[in-house]
Amino acid sequence: MKPTRPLLALALGLALTAPLALLARADTAVAPTAAGPTPDQATTARLVYGLLSDSRYAYRPRPLDAQLSREVFKRYLEALDPNKMFFTAQDVASLGARYQDRLGDAIRSGDVAPAWTIFALYRQRAAERLAYARAQLKGGFDFGKDERFAFDRKDAPWADAAALDALWRQSVKNDWLRLKLAGKSPEEIRKILDKRYATSAEDIARIKNEDVFQTFMNAYAESIDPHTDYLTPRSAENFNLSISNSLEGIGAVLQRQDDVTVVREIVPGGPAALSGRLKPGDRIVGVGQGGKGELKDVVGWRTDDVVQLIRGPANTQVRLEVVPAEAPLDSKPQLLTLTRAKVRLEDARAKAETITIPASGGQPARRIGVIKLPGFYQDFEARRRNESDYASATRDVARILAQFRQQKVDGVVLDLRGNGGGSLSEAVELTGLFIDQGPVVQVRESGGRVSVESDRRPGVAWDGPLAVLINRGSASASEIVAGAIQDYGRGLVIGETSFGKGTVQNMVDLDRWPANEQPRYGQVKLTIAQFFRPDGSSTQNKGVVPDVSFPASVDASQFGESTYDNALPWTRIAAVPHLRYGNFTPLLPALEARHQARVANDVEFQWWMQDVRKFREDSAKKSVSLNEAERRAERDAFDAQRKQRAELRKQLGLARDPLLDEREDDGLRADERDVAKDAAREQAAKNAPDPLLHESAAILADAIGLLGADAKLAAQVLPESRTSGHWTD
Repeated sequence: MKPTRPLLALALGLALTAPLALLARADTAVAPTAAGPTPDQATTARLVYGLLSDSRYAYRPRPLDAQLSREVFKRYLEALDPNKMFFTAQDVASLGARYQDRLGDAIRSGDVAPAWTIFALYRQRAAERLAYARAQLKGGFDFGKDERFAFDRKDAPWADAAALDALWRQSVKNDWLRLKLAGKSPEEIRKILDKRYATSAEDIARIKNEDVFQTFMNAYAESIDPHTDYLTPRSAENFNLSISNSLEGIGAVLQRQDDVTVVREIVPGGPAALSGRLKPGDRIVGVGQGGKGELKDVVGWRTDDVVQLIRGPANTQVRLEVVPAEAPLDSKPQLLTLTRAKVRLEDARAKAETITIPASGGQPARRIGVIKLPGFYQDFEARRRNESDYASATRDVARILAQFRQQKVDGVVLDLRGNGGGSLSEAVELTGLFIDQGPVVQVRESGGRVSVESDRRPGVAWDGPLAVLINRGSASASEIVAGAIQDYGRGLVIGETSFGKGTVQNMVDLDRWPANEQPRYGQVKLTIAQFFRPDGSSTQNKGVVPDVSFPASVDASQFGESTYDNALPWTRIAAVPHLRYGNFTPLLPALEARHQARVANDVEFQWWMQDVRKFREDSAKKSVSLNEAERRAERDAFDAQRKQRAELRKQLGLARDPLLDEREDDGLRADERDVAKDAAREQAAKNAPDPLLHESAAILADAIGLLGADAKLAAQVLPESRTSGHWTD
């Protein structure tokens, strides 16, 4: 949901995929963290304060008083040390006495040097703790004890130094045990873990000035509300590119491994893919601009800095020095010249598939079209330039619906699971593909003024049976669409209660006031309004409640808007007139009965429910056993279950699950695995059986059959069916 991360996660996450790799332009090398803020950052702090304290801009402004100053202090410490494993209780008390009441004045005045003082202590403590972890590797561990490691310390109190010693010893012991259970020898384990802890220390040492500033300013921004964020110029560029779903670069995803930038994935259709000379696992050790620019050695660089060198405007050249995956790292690199181009992020685009529901109970087989939509994207700049092929979620979905009409599918499932939102205008326009004009969402601004965003285009792209599939990860724009479809009675909503994010954000460019030619101050993603469904209710906190529910895959106390301590409360406003295509209430008992009867005999759905229960039980424990016999028994039981399921799949003729052989814990981090194989596993996961999607299609097929077979029920459920759709046979 959010573009920012705790600073430790940012440091340790440099080994993970760079999701917007190779997008735009820059020529910067790694710079050490400065001792304090720059003049531009001082100005930025004052600009951000002006925005967030002014009701003309912020939906819920807050005065930067002593109470808010203390909140900023608390959030900053937790952003640096979210699991409370570095700072001691004494550190926190000492820092609090000096700074917790001063941070408000620091932000107002632009004198934000205290952020760097606090960060310096964090970096010192991190270095000490990681050195302590490395020292633990020289001895051994007794895995026969009845001992547990509390890995989730988010809500725990800050610990003293002695307690942290014990926690770190347990953390190292857990890392060692995982590798031991994966079959590693003591010598291999020491080598892997020593390198892991050393790399983590190096990554923290590489944290840059802009990272510290962004983390600190977000401690302030997120104290206003959970979805207000400050973004540095680089972060703002990346965020905007993720919304646009298109970029200019070579089309490759990078990650860091062993101090080297490694190709993780090649984007289909991009310059790298078309060249045929770059593949997953290849190491990039040098980058040069154009045909003659200096080749810079990028070994040891942060991934985001390498990305900034490689990305650039379309039709320009970049030269890469590449060591092939199969060659030793000290081999002579190959020189590869690529011409950058505009690249679409295919994994983030709408995708189509069809599911056939077999004939049953006198009903014929049904073909259900599925649209998987991961986000509500739009290339705003390309649209402003009137480019004919600009990226747009609505346009992609409309194209798929046209294909479904030609294929004469019986119904459509719009899969919005895990869709965290995106463009508000795309949500409105996409809803308009299914309704024939009318209000989609109401937007209330800070002053109380309410405006209505409506679909104004006559006609629809799909007037047949429709279901919307949601889960706890469906948020914001996804909730606008699901809520509108439910309010109109246009389709069934199936799945889990959604996230509950009912606020609207806008990107405010801080460079617009001084009219800077080059980005200097960054942007603020600012909460400016709250949205409400056509019926007047808000999705805020409560989310969208499905018509047909699946078991909750994650506890609402662990994930969702309701977990934020400063989230806006639920409320409602007056409804706006809108058409009701149908009322599915009379149909729901029959659908629920059929659903329950079917899943009781659906092996894959039952497996999913077992896995969900196990996940929730494990999550609730917030700790893990450090007893080898207990852990080995758990591992053996899991392995036996995995083999049993694989065998049962064969007996029942079910499609093979490509992940069944890959689910055991190897004890490694992402940057310690074979990059090409790990990426291949990710791709395989996309083809894993999806019992929830299949069951959603079956529920929609049930609705079609029930309404087609019972004219009286159809008249109750779909009074407008003769003129506004074709739900019935």
